[in-house]
Parts: sequence; C-alpha cells; structure tokens
Amino acid sequence: MLKSKSRGGAIKLRRIDVYLITSFIGPFIVTFFVTLFVLFMQFLFVYVDDLIGKGLEWTVVTQLLIYALASFVPLALPLAIMLASMMTIGNLGEQYELTSLKSSGVSLWRIIRSLILFSILLSIAALLFSNYALPVANLKFQSLMYDIRQQRPAINIKQGVFYNEIDGYSIRAARKDDQSQTLYDVLIYDHTRGKGSEYVITAKSGRMFLTEDERYLILELFNGEQYEELRSSARPAQKYEQVRVGFKEWRKVFDLAEFALNRTDEGLFKENYRMLNLRQLQGTIDTAKIDLANEKENAIVFSKPYFAFRRFNVDSVAAKNKVLDSVFTLHTVIDSATIVSKALNTARNMKSYIDFVSKSAEGKIQVLRRFEIEWWRKLTLSFACFVLFLIGASLGAIIRKGGFGLPFVISIILFVIFYILSIAGEKMAREGVLSSLQGMWFASMFLLPLAIFLMYKANRDSILFNTEAYKSFFQKIFKKKNTSEK
Repeated sequence: MLKSKSRGGAIKLRRIDVYLITSFIGPFIVTFFVTLFVLFMQFLFVYVDDLIGKGLEWTVVTQLLIYALASFVPLALPLAIMLASMMTIGNLGEQYELTSLKSSGVSLWRIIRSLILFSILLSIAALLFSNYALPVANLKFQSLMYDIRQQRPAINIKQGVFYNEIDGYSIRAARKDDQSQTLYDVLIYDHTRGKGSEYVITAKSGRMFLTEDERYLILELFNGEQYEELRSSARPAQKYEQVRVGFKEWRKVFDLAEFALNRTDEGLFKENYRMLNLRQLQGTIDTAKIDLANEKENAIVFSKPYFAFRRFNVDSVAAKNKVLDSVFTLHTVIDSATIVSKALNTARNMKSYIDFVSKSAEGKIQVLRRFEIEWWRKLTLSFACFVLFLIGASLGAIIRKGGFGLPFVISIILFVIFYILSIAGEKMAREGVLSSLQGMWFASMFLLPLAIFLMYKANRDSILFNTEAYKSFFQKIFKKKNTSEK
C-alpha cells in the first residue's frame, strides 16, 4: 500500500483519480459512438431493402433507427470500456507517470481504484439498461419493423414496367417525364370486375397527382380508348363482342388508405423473450417448468396402466409357461389372432403417444432454454464489461502505449475472441450441450483467469510484451547450445 499517508500524498492521489476518470471518459465516449456507427451501418446494409421505396415519413425512420441503436449497446459497451481503459492506462505508462507512482510505493490497484469503481458503475448501468430499456427498444423495433415490412411500396410508376401495387389495376407507361409527372402511351388492365384482362384502357398521355390532403391519387388520361369484351357466362364457348369507346379525358380516383403505415398492436409481440425484463423472464421460466412437470406427470399417469403386468402366484418356470400357454389354448385360433392384433395396436398407439409427448416436451424445453439464455444474458453483459475493463487496464499497464494504434488492434482482437466465445457458448446452450448458465457464462469464465493473470503481471511490472526481453532470452538459449556443441 502507500508508504506515506500524509495529507499531501492523499490530495495527490485524489487528483490522480480525477485525472484518470476524465482521461477515461473521452476515449470511452468516442469509442462507444464509433462502434455504434459501425454497427448502425451494418444494420442499414441488412435492412435497406425493407426501407427503400416505402414512402415512409422521416419521423418513422428516425424512430426505427433510434430503437435499432439501442439494441447495439450490448455489443458496443464492452468494447468501448476495454479500449478506453487500455488507452488511459497506456497513456499513463507512456508518459512515465505510472512508473513514478509505483516507485513512490503506490500499487497498481490503488492507482486504478477510481477506474475500477467507475467501471462497476458502468456495469450496473449496463444491467439496468438491459433489464429496463432494452426490452422496450426491442419491442418497439420489432413491431415497427414488422409494420414496415408489411407496408406497400410507395406509388412510383417506372417507364416500361407494369405497376401492380394498386389492387385490381396493372399500369404501364412507355415513357415518363419526371419533372411534370406526365405519362405517355399509357396501358391499363382493369381486373376489378374479376374478368381477367377483358377490360383494357389505353391513352396517348396522362398525369398523376395527389390531392392536397394526400389521401387520394388522381389519374387523368387524355386521348385514349377503352376496350371491353362482352363475354357471356352462359355461353363461354360462343363468339362474343368487343366494345371500344374513345375518350378525350378519363379520370380515376384511388384511395391511398391502403398505402398508409398501419401500426400493429404491440401486445402481440410482448411474449417474445427479447421483450421481457428479468422479473418477467423469471415468471415465464417458472411457468414453463411447471408446465413441463405437469406434462410429464400426465404422461406417466396415462401410460402406467399399459405398462402394468399381471403377477401370477406360481413358483416354477414350468408353471409360468403353462399359464402363458393357457392364454392361447383356452381360445380359438381366431380369438388368439385377435388378442395378438389388439396387443400390437396398443403397443403402436403407446409408441405414437410417447413420441408425441417427447417431441412436445423437446419443443417446450427449447423455448425454455431461450428464456433462460436471455435471463443470464442480462447478467453476463454487466460482468463482461468489468472483466474486459480489467483486461484493458492490465494490458495498458504492460504495453504502456496510448492512442488508437496498438491498443485499438489488441482490443479488437480480444473483443473478437470474446464475441466468438459468447456465440459458441450460447449455441451450445441452445442445443443442450451445456446448461443455460454454463453456456452464457462460458466467455466470461474463459476470460476471467486471463484478466487475473494480466493484472498480476501488470502489478509486478511484467515484461510480458517486451520484445527485447524475448529476443535476449532466445539469444541466451542459442548461445548455450552453440557452446555445448563445441
């Protein structure tokens, strides 16, 4: 601990605590938002096809993006904490301030005490966020994304291509003037009468525009003709007439209510495991376990009579065989065949029932695992933030390099390892290879010994990443080898 407990030394350490926290906050915020931006660009790359061409208002798109950003926090937060801690302690070591403090008798644990407390607060904040804010954001995002996917594309007629998004109509324009919204050589198939393509409209030109309240779309055609085939349902095989009517102006009003974004009740999505907090998840888990226990008990009660055997009070094996043979000798051949047939049918029915119960239980167990995984995910996120902070602070003290260079590269490598381990553990938990507890804590428990080892080495001024030390070590080995050979 401290060699001097003077008032001046305490004030100096408090100043160092404030200095470390202020130095930590800057890189943390920058790294956090840079990571969010990278994940956000990945989100746009995946969902861009669902957003383009739907005529969505900017407020709807903004809401969707905000909800999506909230779902990226569990990925961005651990990386930001690890990189910020590595940069902060690395800068301290690069400027020889860390060496100066250690030479005065201050341990590494005391130096980074304020950062440890701050990282614990961040871990608690991560737990609160994942428990209260994240389920709401997931609910809003999933429900809004579902409605957007069900939304019809905005009315945008392209030249030379049939537009079929208006119910009952298929519209094509050979040429289109984008500035005046004028259509040329228009062809319309009217299917609203349920007669296929028997009603056709052609026009040399036309235009489309919205009403002032944007509730209706007006289509006006000029100098065209209407074709209608008068086919009789009573004589489908007979010849029929075609009526052709010319017009100078033709007008059609379309109701755009079907193109508006209709919001689905969010209550339909609330039962998903991603939309629940810890208390709700625990309640669902308990209910699922009780349901599985009841299903198992019902299966036992139902099948028990079919697996009961009549016990005969006989002693010798010969007497037992005589009793079994009497089952068939007391009946005719037809009765014996009937008995065997009924027994086989009963066995087949029981096998089918057991298979059904087994598959039903397996499906419920898989659902139960998902809820258990989500329950543990909220806790492991907070713990992973603290573990990665210890790793970052230890590596910063060992490497003694600040900035976005080497710390950034090492942080990305360690985070990728952490992410791969997390995905592997979750997959094994879903498949039942590991329990939900073991699978979700797999990555954290793998990295915790590494964090303790690195912190131990950093506190003892290890030369773990000193290339000159390794070079000198191997030179000594080869020198001894050459000496022994001579």
